[in-house]
Amino acid sequence: MQTIIEKLNENLKVVYRQSLDADKKLDELQRQGHGKFKALFTEDAGFNFEAKRFKPYVLDVAADVKALSEQESVDEEKLKSAVLKLQNLLQLLATFK
Repeated sequence: MQTIIEKLNENLKVVYRQSLDADKKLDELQRQGHGKFKALFTEDAGFNFEAKRFKPYVLDVAADVKALSEQESVDEEKLKSAVLKLQNLLQLLATFK
């Protein structure tokens, strides 16, 4: 389990840095009058809230990973959810570049 948590945290660090850059670009686009959208992800992406920037989504996954790391046994549903969210973030960030 520790290896899984370490891998998730490594990916989170990458996603966090990319999200900061992407959020700056989104801020600039919005200042130019673009970016008229309600949320970055649809409901089926695994998140139970809407945000117009990446950072809240990254923080949500980080909270999931922290909760997983504090458990004695693996909660497979929570693990699947965290991995799905992280994959969705990585895919959208890659598309956004």
